Amino acid sequence: MKTIPKLLVFGLVEFVVFGLMLFVPAGTFEYWQAWVFLVVVAVSAWTPAVYLLRTNPVALQARMRGGPAAEGRTAQKVVIAGLYLSLAAMVVVSTLDHRFGWSPVPTAICLVGDVVVAVGLGVVGAVVIQNSYAAATVRVKEGQTVVSTGLYGLVRHPMYTGNVIMMVGIPLALGSYWGLVLVVPGVIALAWRIRDEEKLLRTELDGYREYTQKVRYRLVPSVW
Repeated sequence: MKTIPKLLVFGLVEFVVFGLMLFVPAGTFEYWQAWVFLVVVAVSAWTPAVYLLRTNPVALQARMRGGPAAEGRTAQKVVIAGLYLSLAAMVVVSTLDHRFGWSPVPTAICLVGDVVVAVGLGVVGAVVIQNSYAAATVRVKEGQTVVSTGLYGLVRHPMYTGNVIMMVGIPLALGSYWGLVLVVPGVIALAWRIRDEEKLLRTELDGYREYTQKVRYRLVPSVW
């Protein structure tokens, strides 16, 4: 499938899946937080996608080939499956929280959550633009080199940093504090993915060991 039709199908499927996870548990379409969230996700995800479509379609195609089945390492299949489950649970729990009023969230906080989601997705998009080897799967491509500038000069895995930022914003954007509990397993899954990924990179990517000495933090500057 060519890049543009594949991108459209990918975006449509993503929109439908998100919509089902939001509005089925909510039991209603009168859920403005969910509608704003969908718009924020669509704009934040599609803006870098359209840019890559014009400037680096190969990198865009690599980003669209994700999921447990696309991973070549068993450990990564398990990690990605766990990450997807935690994200789905986060969305559903947040939606149920909003529906039943377990932890009412002020409108201002919901909007802050949308901004946080946009920032997280923006970081992910910036990473793919800065590093054309940043795919959705863990592997080393032929001719791949270490990128140590831009966001990679701050942490070794800025894409996952963007994911963590996004995860923190999702429950707040959907009007839930309880959903924040599900950020914990998501971060654990990412930490596990990072450790396994670095084993591969240290072995197969020239210059990566030296890079880890230059940029010492994996996910959060001055923390880890």
